[in-house]
Amino acid sequence: MFLKTDSHRSVFLLCYTLHMKKPITKKLPNGLRMLLVPMPEQGTTTALVLVETGSKYESKNINGISHFLEHMCFKGTVNRSSQQIIAEELDGLGAEFNAFTGHEYTGYYTKVAAGYLPRVLDLLSDIYQHSLFKQEDIDQEKGAIVGEIDMYEDMPMRKVHDLFMQLVYGNQPAGWPIAGPKKLVTTFTREQFLSYRKAQYVPNATTVVVAGKFDVKKVSKFIESSFGKIKKAPKAKKLPTTDVQSKAKVMLEFKESDQTHIMIGVRSFPLSHASYYPLMVLSGILGSGMSSRLFQKVRTEMGLGYYVRASNDAFTDHGIFSAAAGVVNERAKDAVSAIIVEFQRLKDELVGKEELEKTKDMLAGRLVLGLESSDEYTEYYGFQEILRKKLATPDEVIAKLRKVSAKDVQDVAQQIFTSKHLNLALIGPWKESNEFLPLLTFSKK
Repeated sequence: MFLKTDSHRSVFLLCYTLHMKKPITKKLPNGLRMLLVPMPEQGTTTALVLVETGSKYESKNINGISHFLEHMCFKGTVNRSSQQIIAEELDGLGAEFNAFTGHEYTGYYTKVAAGYLPRVLDLLSDIYQHSLFKQEDIDQEKGAIVGEIDMYEDMPMRKVHDLFMQLVYGNQPAGWPIAGPKKLVTTFTREQFLSYRKAQYVPNATTVVVAGKFDVKKVSKFIESSFGKIKKAPKAKKLPTTDVQSKAKVMLEFKESDQTHIMIGVRSFPLSHASYYPLMVLSGILGSGMSSRLFQKVRTEMGLGYYVRASNDAFTDHGIFSAAAGVVNERAKDAVSAIIVEFQRLKDELVGKEELEKTKDMLAGRLVLGLESSDEYTEYYGFQEILRKKLATPDEVIAKLRKVSAKDVQDVAQQIFTSKHLNLALIGPWKESNEFLPLLTFSKK
């Protein structure tokens, strides 16, 4: 359970894509969606149940309940009365199993040797439909939830992301922590869990994905019989994210540490926006791999710290482009300025042909390497279905990446990199945000 970024080489990678067909899809009469990805060469099979709910579907008084509910689904069902019974059954199959919660989805998965698929599908159907939510189990699990929150508090390179989201989005679901505040989550009751599950865990918000080696007809029939009996119900919706900003902002969290963790970024675009692929290439140029601009500048040339990266996080109704780094305290301001300079370069200069092609090759290669097993395919197609509603094969994604031009990259850089949209979150031995605010500006040409 956890909270879930030269022409010869180009030709080689284009030839080495997976040529994977789109999955077999079916929508059951109750609205539940099924995706089947046969991979007969695999020795494993993964089943994933994804629900279109997460922290963005919460109200302030139940912030963290999506994540807590995910934990509770493993605590016992009508047919498997305790967490130990569930764990022993899965361990007896040699299964890998876990669950995760994000802003806009919750997932439950198991990965097993191919012959055990019917048993894990039965278990996933059971925890989805028949979890008990006993009050004694809720009270017991509160300690584990608080411990998980404390663990993330002690991981500043992760905590800075939560701080950044709070800075950008403020007091609305996109700005709240996925796990919720400790004082609140320890108050949740059985009635709150049952009410939230009834509003969110409904067939038309659920997708069952199976990838690996299996009999398509048998698995399809099993999913229809086990999940198809769930009654239709209306799905509670989330509020749209308020996505406006009029000036640059800084948020600090003081922490006595040997390193300052920074995250600096701007608003970008939702998943469905035409700039999705140019933003993917832009993030690759800036901060993916040891040859990326930020790695070369911040780590290699300036020697400011160990990690530096960039990413574009796209959601259904908004997006964030950001860079993150852990740097020596005394040069934190230098790191912020250096990152902004690299943002500025992409606004002012076209990316060279060689660098552009190298980045596309890297992104294509990583996509291929990231799809070597059944569990990776369930997530690849499952997240598309639950968030984008349009399935693209790896070949199709790579083809779209190949079409991104240097002008496309510059155009999107000019759109998102504006002074008034800059945001900086820091964790380290700093107390005055005014020390950093003057750095948050782009030069005008």
